[in-house]
Amino acid sequence: MKIIAVIPAFNEATHVGAVVSRARPFVDRVVAVDDGSADGTSEAAARVGATVLRHAVNRGLGAALGTGFAAARRLGADAVVTLDADGQHEPEEIPRFAEALREGADVVIGSRLLGNCAPMPWHRVAANRLGNLATAVLYGAWVTDSQSGFRALSRRALDAIHVQSDRMEVSSEIVAEARRHGLRLREIPIRAIYTEYSLSKGQGFFVGVKMLGRMVVRRLFE
Repeated sequence: MKIIAVIPAFNEATHVGAVVSRARPFVDRVVAVDDGSADGTSEAAARVGATVLRHAVNRGLGAALGTGFAAARRLGADAVVTLDADGQHEPEEIPRFAEALREGADVVIGSRLLGNCAPMPWHRVAANRLGNLATAVLYGAWVTDSQSGFRALSRRALDAIHVQSDRMEVSSEIVAEARRHGLRLREIPIRAIYTEYSLSKGQGFFVGVKMLGRMVVRRLFE
C-alpha cells in the first residue's frame, strides 16, 4: 500500500522539519503544503526530504488539504495520512492508521477523546464539541473528534472526497462527505502533545464559532 503523508503548514519553519523527518519512515512520500508562509517553512520541509507545494498566499487549512489530496492522486497514492505541522501529533502512530485501512476502513479519524489520551484543554474541548454538534446536526454524521487533523483516507475515499471548504471547517466536511458517499468511517485513539506552541495554533472557542457560522451558511446554500 503506497501511503503519502500530507502535511499542511503555515509559518511552521521551526517545527515542520521534525514532523516530516519523523513521518518519513512510515510512508512512501511526504507532501508538505506551504500555505503562503512568510518564514522558511518550505525550505525547512524540503531540507529533510518532503515534496513541497506552495500557495502564493494564505488560503486556509481546507485549501491546503485540497492541494495535498490532488497531489496524492497524481502520485498514485493508495492511501493518504494527514497530520499537523506543529508537532501535536505523533507520526509514529501512522502504522495504526494504515492497519485500520487494511482492515477495511475508508476514513480513519484519530480521536483525542478516546482511550487514555491526554486531557484536552477546555477551550479546545469547547471548540471540538461545537464542531461535533454542527457535524451531527448539519450532516447527520457523529464522531467524537470531528476537528482532529490526524486522519487517513483510502484511495476510494480520496477519489470520492473533493473538499470545497477553504478553512478549518474542512475537518467536518471530510466526515460529512464520508457519510454522504457511504464510506466506512472508523475512529482510533491517538495521543496529542499539547505544548504552549501547539496550543497557540488551531481552534479555540471563538474560531470554532466562526467555523460554525461558515458551516451553516454553506449548508443553507448547497
